Amino acid sequence: MNKLNIVVLACCITYQGVAQKLPSSAERASSPPMGWNSYNCYGATVTEAEVRENAEYMAKNLKQHGWQYVVIDFCWWYPHPPGTGQSNPPQFRLPFDGSLVPYFEMDAYGRLYPDTRRFPSSANGAGLKPLADYIHSLGLKFGLHVMRGIPRQAVYYNTPVLGTKGITAADIVDTTSVCPWLNTMWGVNMQKPGAQEWYNSILQLYESWGVDYIKLDDTDLNEKYPYRREEVTAFHNAIETLSKPVTLSLSLNMKYENREHAAANAELWRVSKDFWDDWHQLKEQFEILAKWAPHSGPGNWPDADMLQIGSIAKRGPVGKPRRSAFTPDEARTHITMWCMVRSPLMMGGNLPENEALEMELMTNDEAIDINQHSTNSRQVYRNNEICVWASASIDGRYTNVAIINLNDETKDVKLNLADLSLKGKWKVRDVWAKKDLPAISSAYEISLRPHQSQLIRLYQ
Repeated sequence: MNKLNIVVLACCITYQGVAQKLPSSAERASSPPMGWNSYNCYGATVTEAEVRENAEYMAKNLKQHGWQYVVIDFCWWYPHPPGTGQSNPPQFRLPFDGSLVPYFEMDAYGRLYPDTRRFPSSANGAGLKPLADYIHSLGLKFGLHVMRGIPRQAVYYNTPVLGTKGITAADIVDTTSVCPWLNTMWGVNMQKPGAQEWYNSILQLYESWGVDYIKLDDTDLNEKYPYRREEVTAFHNAIETLSKPVTLSLSLNMKYENREHAAANAELWRVSKDFWDDWHQLKEQFEILAKWAPHSGPGNWPDADMLQIGSIAKRGPVGKPRRSAFTPDEARTHITMWCMVRSPLMMGGNLPENEALEMELMTNDEAIDINQHSTNSRQVYRNNEICVWASASIDGRYTNVAIINLNDETKDVKLNLADLSLKGKWKVRDVWAKKDLPAISSAYEISLRPHQSQLIRLYQ
């Protein structure tokens, strides 16, 4: 069916009063999304071959455990020199006429297209559709990173805005709205005619490519940076014009006071700065997550950032190529917390290089069930750097409990059932060890090494 037929059919359906409504946020993200994102291992430089390799690995080894999204992160349009690890790659103005180099592939309406050297199947105007089709053929979903705003290159060439009459990129740009870490975009002045049409046009392009998930970046940053409320709303409104659902993720470091707007316009949103394989950063996440966890639920998932395990920084963006610096105990604590707070699970390491530890952490169906099918996630207490979290399984069968030693020395821990508002005798299941432990009736006792945690399920 061609585009004209699709438009006519949509009009006919609407006229007959039976227009189909897109799924709600709660329906399109009923549980935290799980997948792989290219950023932690390839920064701004991932290639089509690398995306395909990770998708194939996921389909073969992880799909059966719930992993489904394959997400290309930023600068897929940037024509990098082969092998570079440059992060946040810039554009430069030529002194002769102010034109921008390197030149990015874009269409007549200023919409960016992939760099064909890195994504060969995108040649001849195909865009990312061939790659998305391949990912879909594996039974997976395709995600894409998008920068807020409009390309400066589109403004330089003053390209027309699709869906308008006579409005151009220069008419809607806000040159005072600048991303401080990537200079290829300007913001859009949403008070201008044609501004919403710009966002509609890029979402129409992504829909034609088969995009299922979008990570919208540069929506927030820090206390001195304004939350880009109007453009987030515009992006949400553009998604609502599509014929199929698209899950929206906002990045990064969402301010707590904007939580209601984020929840109304996206399915997940980053609640911290970029998180890396550093124990001190992981420890800092505990306080952040304790504040945000009560606001999670179907269609509303506070995002603690990607999983920093496995092979990372192969070509940028932070540090030298390495396996995650987390010890096995720290890695389990990391995944335990992401499961307990019901954060989206987006693997950052290069999947084909997974070793036994990564497979243990990514294929434990009981831990994944806690992430995907629990409610009332909360910090029970944090005392002398012993942190206890709890949640309940949706079916009411289990009380999930994480006990974490944030200290730099071994600690003996006694958790009273009364702290969890529980009475009677309870069976104990060790999630990571995949074994049953002796039942308890008053307290649970354990000795934890530095930075170690235990994830248990209590049931009767």
